[in-house]
Amino acid sequence: MFSHIMLGANDIQESKAFYDAILGVLGYKPGVIDEKGRCFYFTDTGVFALSKPIDGKPASCGNGSTVGFSVKSPEQADQWHAAGLANGGTTCEDAPGVREGGGMKLYLAYLRDPAGNKICALKRIES
Repeated sequence: MFSHIMLGANDIQESKAFYDAILGVLGYKPGVIDEKGRCFYFTDTGVFALSKPIDGKPASCGNGSTVGFSVKSPEQADQWHAAGLANGGTTCEDAPGVREGGGMKLYLAYLRDPAGNKICALKRIES
């Protein structure tokens, strides 16, 4: 459904270190900085990117926005969360764990990246 997701970052190197750590836990290679100073993570199914806002204003989080990353297990979600905290992220929402609703059971771990963007690791749990 998506070709790419780009998030604003105030300090590309700081955000790159954070995303290199959490995406590395998921098996992805470190981001690549282009000639415009943006950082890209390439996968077989799409691109995740970081950029300073084009309008020159500071990056800010989208109120009500969350970017979710699929994980293979609750343990991988916990590793993702720990890597994020160790690399400039902050915890938000409840502690990592199982949430139920709408007939689904999910394991979720939430973080805010160095620019304040809300991100999540998600594993759907089979009933």
